[in-house]
Amino acid sequence: MDCYFGVDVGSVSSNFVLLDRSFKVIQKVYLRTRGNPVAAIKEGYRAIKNDIARPGLKIKAVGTTGSGRYLASVLLGADVVKNEITAHAVAASFLYPGVNTIIEIGGQDSKIIILKDGIVNDFAMNTVCAAGTGSFLDQQASRLNIPIEEFGGRAMNSRQAVRIAGRCGVFAESDMIHKQQMGYPLEDIVMGLCEALVRNYLNNVGKGKRIEEPVVFQGGVAANIGLRTAFEKILHMNINVPEYYDVMGAIGSAILAREHIEQQKRSTVFRGEEFILNGEFKSQSFECQGCPNMCEIVCIKRNDEILAYWGDRCKKWEASLNKKKDEAV
Repeated sequence: MDCYFGVDVGSVSSNFVLLDRSFKVIQKVYLRTRGNPVAAIKEGYRAIKNDIARPGLKIKAVGTTGSGRYLASVLLGADVVKNEITAHAVAASFLYPGVNTIIEIGGQDSKIIILKDGIVNDFAMNTVCAAGTGSFLDQQASRLNIPIEEFGGRAMNSRQAVRIAGRCGVFAESDMIHKQQMGYPLEDIVMGLCEALVRNYLNNVGKGKRIEEPVVFQGGVAANIGLRTAFEKILHMNINVPEYYDVMGAIGSAILAREHIEQQKRSTVFRGEEFILNGEFKSQSFECQGCPNMCEIVCIKRNDEILAYWGDRCKKWEASLNKKKDEAV
């Protein structure tokens, strides 16, 4: 069986999927990045390799996305590297043809994608405030001593959500503590936090955007049924949550990888298990002194072999590595 490998490496989570030729999910892996994307990529591949090792199962293409997409591309040997906007839009459009609005909320960032006739027409991402992201709910759940997995369920028991200031994460927390001291029911406070996050998202990320149905809600935070309910209440719209809401970026990158391979009519450059699991990967950064730009260069090595440079605006370091490869040939 031919399969397609999609990888989405983010600041909070790293997601891996295997798709078959019909783009059905064979297996998915969702794990925490924990500040070490190299270890996360190796751990994710190790977790998914049992399916890769099935008799007759062969990886035909690899796609990477997320903030760590270039690093993942170097370690795995990716056929296509795409940004998160494109990957999420492709996955949502495949599962929900005709989708007009994508709400994507992760642990550290959130984004809105507006599509027209299946093409990205506009998008926006959160800037400096974390009040519209999953980390905000994580922090408040910890303060309330509620496991984040139970947060949405507790919110659904609310009879009347408490109004909590949601424009800023700091103010929201202060307001929440004040409401606790006033004696409001815990369930009402929890739903109030969900609605505060939704208002913050719509007033910041969604500001000036025309939200039209069908609406798809994806990202790790989509697991929170309280948040989905809050979106439906405030938007007065039906919100669709995909079955694989937490790995949609990885699904999109796998779909894009197959399309790229078939358009180019070539075989994959996937590096294979021996390269990924048996090498010691290290990254280091330094400041280039070659010009006034003072670029911060990142170098990734496997054992003592330099695999890639990035961060140089003029591509000086990247070109030097390509020159060495040409000379070796």
